[in-house]
Amino acid sequence: MKITLNGAARELTGPSVQDVLSEIGLGTAKVATALNGNFLPAATRAATTLKDGDALEVVAPMQGG
Repeated sequence: MKITLNGAARELTGPSVQDVLSEIGLGTAKVATALNGNFLPAATRAATTLKDGDALEVVAPMQGG
């Protein structure tokens, strides 16, 4: 399926948000996700199916001072 991931067009297998996170190497990482501009809680990622044209944002927390 073709989605936009963090602003870049990508061809990914999916079908769920959790599957995509695993596919890009972030399956167990602590990240925040938004689907089509709406916050997506971690508990719903496995049950949320992506479709062509969706926009997924994945943000990792940063440390620093």
